[in-house]
Parts: sequence; structure tokens; C-alpha cells
Amino acid sequence: MTSSSAPLTARKSTYLDCNCFAIRQAARYVSQLYERHLSGAGLTGAQFTLVAAIGRSPGIQMADLADAMVMDRTTLVRALKPLQRDGIVEAAPQSSGTRAVGLRLSDAGKEALARASLCWQAAQAEFEEKFGPDRARQLRQSLFELTAAG
Repeated sequence: MTSSSAPLTARKSTYLDCNCFAIRQAARYVSQLYERHLSGAGLTGAQFTLVAAIGRSPGIQMADLADAMVMDRTTLVRALKPLQRDGIVEAAPQSSGTRAVGLRLSDAGKEALARASLCWQAAQAEFEEKFGPDRARQLRQSLFELTAAG
């Protein structure tokens, strides 16, 4: 067994051996790329993912959206506030007999999603040009497997 394949406990490890460091560094790089493109539509990368998820599932409840986004509910509520303030996302009770709140895109939100989707497509294309479409697909698959295992 080579030193690079030896267990971390059998060799001196550095921050370069840290999965968290590598994932966070990559996440910052990818986030900056997407933010650069999405800024033209007035949304951040995080906001785009929320708006797109709500657009795919109109009426989605906060708990379900938080689960899908792998976020705690408090973080989701904070992330939704500017989208609600700007009239992009609307929250309405599901029915009069329940406290459940469903999220929907307003007409302005649907327009924002349409504009941002074009910017997102450009970001996707740039990422895949730099990283390669097959590697990008494999990376997404691995990351989705990771979050599904949690």
C-alpha cells in the first residue's frame, strides 16, 4: 500500500486530505461561476435553486422544500424572505383547516425564473466546457448519491 492510499491514521494528514475542505473549496468556485451568470437576472445561485424548485412544484410546503434542499427550516425561511419581499415567491395557506403553507411563484417570479434560466444555461455550459460534460454528469451523480445517503 502506498502512502497516499494508506489510511489517514497511518500517515500524517494535512488539510489537503480533508473532504470537507475540498468540497467547500469546489463549492465556492462553482458558486462564483454561477453567481457571475445569474447576477444578470437579479438572483443569487441559492435563490435560483429555490425559485426553480418552487417552479417545479407549485404549492410545495416549506418542510418538503427544506428536505429537498437539505436545509433546516430556519435557514429556508431566511432565504425565502427576500424572495417574498421582492414579490417573486408567495406563501399561502393550503386550506382553511390547516396551518400548512404552500409556496408558489408569482407572475413576477415566473418571469424571473425564465430570465434566470437563460443565465443558468450559460453557467452550465461554461462549467461543462471547463470540466467536461461526462465528468460534470459523473460529479452530479456522485454528489446526489452523497446527499441521498445522509
